[in-house]
Amino acid sequence: MNRLKKYIIYILIILGGGIAFIWGLSTYIIETTSDEIYSEISDLPVTNTLIVLGASVHSDGKLSPILRDRVDTALEIYRSGRAKQFLLSGDNRRNDYDEVSAMKNYLLERDVPENLIFTDPAGLDTYDSMYRSDHVYKIPNAIIVTQKFHLPRTLFIAEGLGLDYIGFPAKERFYETENNLIRREKLANLKAVYEVLTKQTPKNMGEETPVGR
Repeated sequence: MNRLKKYIIYILIILGGGIAFIWGLSTYIIETTSDEIYSEISDLPVTNTLIVLGASVHSDGKLSPILRDRVDTALEIYRSGRAKQFLLSGDNRRNDYDEVSAMKNYLLERDVPENLIFTDPAGLDTYDSMYRSDHVYKIPNAIIVTQKFHLPRTLFIAEGLGLDYIGFPAKERFYETENNLIRREKLANLKAVYEVLTKQTPKNMGEETPVGR
């Protein structure tokens, strides 16, 4: 019985240490990227490109609430004159699922000229989107639009790749899955550190396609 107690205590210590490490890493990433996150559109420096990160779309092609808020916020920044064009980065691995076309159609319906909308169909995760924005689309500086809980990790990856990007949070609202997303985000920070340290090339790269300057 004493041996079992020692074993349980040992496991609890390991679990506690792991949780503390994940929490501390999350705090570190938030603190080190806070200066690159803007809260007022009027404070944003004029930048050439808005990068909108993908999220789920419905089977009918409509944007999920999370993705719609990202695109609406980017559209507001564009209309303010703080950015001139869009790079929409998301998942289009299958013919029956296309985040980038859904975002593009949404912008076209709101009178954004098509020649100002560029798409990255191989932005399968945050790291791939950041890596490809530099190596494929040759974007030297940008405003990234995504939810507040996602921005610190995104900017941490961007800075780790040597990119001069800033962030702006999508419109605030509560999502049904938000608590799960926040918990997953803390775990995803571990993956982000590994990605930044190894700087692995995404599997789906393709040819360089510099966007209009």
